[in-house]
Amino acid sequence: MTSFRFLHAADIHLDSPLHGLSRYEGLPVDEIRSATRAAFDNLVQFAIDEAVDFVVIAGDLFDGDWRDMGTGLYFAKAMGRLDQAGIPAFLLAGNHDAASVVSRTVPWPPNVYLFGSRRPETHRLAHLSVAVHGQSFSTPAVTENLVLAYPPAEPHVFNIGMLHTALAGRQGHADYAPCSVEDLRSRGYNYWALGHVHEFEVVSDEPYVVFPGSVQGRTIRETGAKGAVLVDVADGEVALVERVELDVIRWARLDVNCAGAGMDDAEDVLRSALVGLHGTNASGRPLIVRVTLVGETAEAGAFRDRAATLRDDVRAIATSISPDLFVEKVRVDVTEPARTTVAVGDDLGAMIDGAATNPDLVAAIGRDLERFMLAASTSLGERNDGELRLGATRGDWAGVLAAASTALRSRLTREG
Repeated sequence: MTSFRFLHAADIHLDSPLHGLSRYEGLPVDEIRSATRAAFDNLVQFAIDEAVDFVVIAGDLFDGDWRDMGTGLYFAKAMGRLDQAGIPAFLLAGNHDAASVVSRTVPWPPNVYLFGSRRPETHRLAHLSVAVHGQSFSTPAVTENLVLAYPPAEPHVFNIGMLHTALAGRQGHADYAPCSVEDLRSRGYNYWALGHVHEFEVVSDEPYVVFPGSVQGRTIRETGAKGAVLVDVADGEVALVERVELDVIRWARLDVNCAGAGMDDAEDVLRSALVGLHGTNASGRPLIVRVTLVGETAEAGAFRDRAATLRDDVRAIATSISPDLFVEKVRVDVTEPARTTVAVGDDLGAMIDGAATNPDLVAAIGRDLERFMLAASTSLGERNDGELRLGATRGDWAGVLAAASTALRSRLTREG
């Protein structure tokens, strides 16, 4: 057998619509919206620079039907670059770009091979002694085990199986095309190129079963490095599986420990945490971070009471540290330490502490505030996590009372 190398990618979600970003002041919205294309450009350029022999994309190249022809034209141009470099590309459709979802088409270059959705198909690269097997999704929700219909491995060639699946289940991902690793092994293939799960994972190395993860994180749910997998094959055996980072913007979560801190300490604590995060960003890519304030502090009520001010402070601190450090959201989840005495008077303290568990008070607050929230909803703008208004919108009146009680205790304590 000959030796060769190929690039395995999945879950590119070209031109994915990113809703709600405009309400987060200061985010580089234009860069985020174009990030999937920029990351895919990196993928194409990497394939050309490394002179890979072919590329496989295991589903969700697109993110649903195209809003306009620009998405298809962009992809055709990108594939044209691979074609000019003599690099074939094998694609299959996943749940987001199933045959029943993507209705528009454009002529693609002759180097692009799209697997059909009616049954498994095999494409061959005779000069490399490679057979690539796969089946596209016909609908967004494929719940049957597709693997069992895949053909057995062809003899004397390197067999690659492509499949969009969550295997036996992965947290946060729908259980499409369910199957087991044993089902995959039963086909006798040398490498399984999977898609659908947005985190990089080498599930098995006998044979190799790999999720490359998404090429570009799109929201705070997709943190950390993103990219594809470069596979080296020598004499018919996988010699190396190497993760390649291709993303252009990176998402991160930062928990800031405010244990024992007061409002006067908040700026120093926040700055120290953000400086530390920036220092660990060795990639140099722009970083979008969700900051969550945690820990026990006697001034928890003050922190919650000043959530909007803290949000603005965090964004200002991040900007002063680096023009490429952005804050997506600030959440205030600090808690009060257990109290052994009541600081604002026994009767008043007991009333404040019991407010959230008083069913009559909770019901009354709900009746009164629900009408107010409905009347005010058109003029208040977008709500943010951590605000009392978010709890009110969800009808969590006990939670609203609990947060308000904590803030009230803090104010009364500060004002003597």
